[in-house]
Amino acid sequence: MTDSAGTPSDPERPAGHDTGETGGTTSESTAPTGPEPDPGPDGGEDNRDTSDTSDTGDTRAEDGRPAPDGAAAAEEGAATPNRRRHWLRWTALGVSVVVLAAAGTGWWFYRKLNGNIHTDTSTARELDKYERDRPDPVVRGAENLLLIGSDSRAGSNSSYGRDDGGSQRSDTTILLHLAADRQSATAVSLPRDLMADLPACGEPDGTTSKAQFAQFNSAFEIGGAACTIRTVEKMTGVRIDHHMVVDFSGFKDMVDAVDGVEVCLKEPVEDRQAHLKLPAGRQLLRGEQALGFVRSRHGFGDGSDTQRMDRQQQFLGSLMKKVQSNGVLLNPARLVPVLDAATRSITTDAGLNSLKDLYDLVSSMRDVPTENIRFLTVPRQPYVYDRNRDELVQPEADRLFTQLRQDQPIKVAPAADVARSKEGGTDGTGSGGDDKPDDPDPSPSASATPVYPGTNAASSPCA
Repeated sequence: MTDSAGTPSDPERPAGHDTGETGGTTSESTAPTGPEPDPGPDGGEDNRDTSDTSDTGDTRAEDGRPAPDGAAAAEEGAATPNRRRHWLRWTALGVSVVVLAAAGTGWWFYRKLNGNIHTDTSTARELDKYERDRPDPVVRGAENLLLIGSDSRAGSNSSYGRDDGGSQRSDTTILLHLAADRQSATAVSLPRDLMADLPACGEPDGTTSKAQFAQFNSAFEIGGAACTIRTVEKMTGVRIDHHMVVDFSGFKDMVDAVDGVEVCLKEPVEDRQAHLKLPAGRQLLRGEQALGFVRSRHGFGDGSDTQRMDRQQQFLGSLMKKVQSNGVLLNPARLVPVLDAATRSITTDAGLNSLKDLYDLVSSMRDVPTENIRFLTVPRQPYVYDRNRDELVQPEADRLFTQLRQDQPIKVAPAADVARSKEGGTDGTGSGGDDKPDDPDPSPSASATPVYPGTNAASSPCA
C-alpha cells in the first residue's frame, strides 16, 4: 500500500482522466509537507493547490481586487443592474418634478397674463348695429388694427392733466396694416387735430349723437372705440378687423421692461406739462421720460402735433426693434415683464382678448424685416379755416387709403428727401425711398409708386 501510493503517475496519461479515477482516494491528510511536494499519482496535489489559492484570495482580478467566487460574482452581477435601475428611477423622478414645476409656473404665468387683458364687448355690439354701413374686406389674409392711445386722466393717469368731467380723448390713433403675406407692416398716424366727418354714434348714456364735422379725436370722447372705428372706416374705406386701447401707465411699464429705448436730441428739451427735461444728445429713455417724450408738444420745435407724431413714430420703431431683438424675445426674464406690462395696458376686442390670440398675431410678424415695418402720417395740411387744426391733402390721402385697402406696398422716405423729389417735379414718386416695391403701379392714379414722408423700424434715431 505504501509503495503504490508513492508510485509516480504516467506522464502520458491525461491528468483529468487520472483525477476522475482516483480522486475519491485523495485527501488533504496525505498531502506532503515539504516545500516542493511531489505530485500524487492522480495529480491531486495540483488540483488542491489551485483550490487553496482561490480560497485564500491569492488570485486577483485585472483591476487588482480579489476575484469573487461564483456566488459572489452572481450577487454582484445582480446588484449592478439593480443599482442602475434605482439611479434611473430617481433621475426620472427628478426630471418629472422639474417638468411639472416648469409647467405649473408656465400655466400660472399664462393665467396671470391672460387675466390682465381687458375685453371690450360693447364696441362689437355697437358696430353690429351699423354693419351695413361698414366697408367690406378686400384682400383675404390682410388685417387692419386700430391702435388708440387713451388720453383719460382717470385713476393712475391723473398726474398727467386735469380730468374735465371724466371725459377721455384719443391722444394717439394709428391704423396698423398687416400685409397678407406678413412681409410688411404699415403704421399710419391719424392726427388728433384732423377735421373729419363723424357719423352718428351711440353715447354711454344711451343716446345717439348727431353726425357732424368735428375734430377727429372727439369721436373717442363721444362714443368710445366704436365711434372712432366708424369714423376711420368712413374716412379711409378700410375695414377695421381689431382694435386696441392702450393707456399711459402700461406704456411706461413696457418701456421699463425692455430697459429703456434710445433716442437722440438735437437740442435740450424742457416741457413741464409733460414732466420732461432732457439734455441734448443720445438718451436712453425709461418709463416716465419716454411717456413725456411721445406726449410733449411744447418742448419741441414749433409745438405742432405734426412733430409730435414724427417723434412717436421714431420711438415706436425703436421700441419694436428692441422687442423684436433676441435680447428680449429669447430671454424669459425680460420677456415675461414685457408681456405683463403689455397685457395690463391694453383693452381689446374679443378677437384679441387672450394671450394665445396676441401671440398668434405677434408671431405672424416675427419674420417681417425691420426695414419693412414702416411709419408715416396721413397726408395732411393746416385746416384752411383754423391753422390749429389739420385737413387731408387730396388726392394723396385717398391714394394712400387705396393702397392700404388693396394690400399694395407702401414706400416711405425721410421728409427732406420727399420734399426734394417734389421740388424736382416728381411729385414724391420714383427713387428716394429705402425699399423698392415689386409692384411698379400700385395705384390707378399714379404712374409710379408714391413715396410718403416717414421712417421704418430699421432706421436709427441717432444716425
